[in-house]
Amino acid sequence: MLSYWEQQSFINYDHIVIGSGIVGLSTAIELKVKYPKSSVLVLERSLLPTGASSRNAGFACMGSLTELLDDLQYSSEQDVVALYDLRRRGLLKLRERLGDDRMGYKANGSYELLNEHELEALDRLDAINALLKDITGQSAFSLANEKIGKFGFSKEYTKALIQNNCEGELHTGKMLRALIDYAMMVGVEIKTGACVQRFYEHAAQVDVVLNDVVRGELILCAGKLFICTNAFTKQLLPGEDVVPGRGQVLITEPIKDLRFKGVYHFDKGYYYFREIDGRVLFGGGRNKDFTRETTTDIELNDLIQDDLAQKLAEIILPDTPFAIEHRWSGIMAFGANKQPIVKHVSENIYGAFRMGGMGVAIGSEVAAQLVSLLP
Repeated sequence: MLSYWEQQSFINYDHIVIGSGIVGLSTAIELKVKYPKSSVLVLERSLLPTGASSRNAGFACMGSLTELLDDLQYSSEQDVVALYDLRRRGLLKLRERLGDDRMGYKANGSYELLNEHELEALDRLDAINALLKDITGQSAFSLANEKIGKFGFSKEYTKALIQNNCEGELHTGKMLRALIDYAMMVGVEIKTGACVQRFYEHAAQVDVVLNDVVRGELILCAGKLFICTNAFTKQLLPGEDVVPGRGQVLITEPIKDLRFKGVYHFDKGYYYFREIDGRVLFGGGRNKDFTRETTTDIELNDLIQDDLAQKLAEIILPDTPFAIEHRWSGIMAFGANKQPIVKHVSENIYGAFRMGGMGVAIGSEVAAQLVSLLP
């Protein structure tokens, strides 16, 4: 039961966005920029963003050398370059919007560890640099073998070290906090704990059905609805090509005299680690157990967590004692290819999802593309 006042002031919006991750918040911001006088509401099913936006490793990723080479086996050069440029433009938009200081953005270096079975990738390094040169304006990758010993990595595993000259790092919590603050500053309304059950489209509006803990079923009305739920999209749009992919993460206690800073990848980007606050944050390993990691359940996978701990000891910190302080997981979204889905779903419904594990990089630009679809 709603009061007259509630019906008048809290039910009808020009635009409703489902999902308060990077894409959802950026979409709401883009809507307020394009339509300053419109009412924009963001709905988030949990008290905090649930998928990957607040649970990632804080990489400002462009793609590692072996990852790009792997992409070229399944995609055209044109598609690979276009996606790389989308990441570049997305990161630039995010940095310009929030400012580096507010989101803890730093350029402490980005590197990829190659093992003996991956050394043939070095033969393609110059070709990849040439392919990306018009976008980067510099060599995207360079050899940095002299730093292997300095960083303390296993020389038995690490046979080459590639520096990625176009990547950076950020503080995920600060970034998302700053994005929320920015959205509220421009007049976006955000409701958390608002779990959307379903929606019904009419000629001139969309009814969005939520479960309210006090009122029971509650219906909000939107002129246009934007679905920005990434890995959880099939719950609302079951026909979309979206496959969830869970990512496992751990972080150590502070390590005295840690020998490296920056961000790092190995095994075609399936593993990634970084220094943060004198600790090592290490994640990935989804390729060890694709079956169990194809899920939207935010849980730990003991097989992968044990694998991460082992690789941390044997590859990253072979001569350094450490203790693991905390573990968690986040949910990414994948599909038949790495291109994000940005579409006009129906007359009053739009969607942007399936970020392919690159939401930090591409989310801001994807949101701009989504809003540009409006007539």
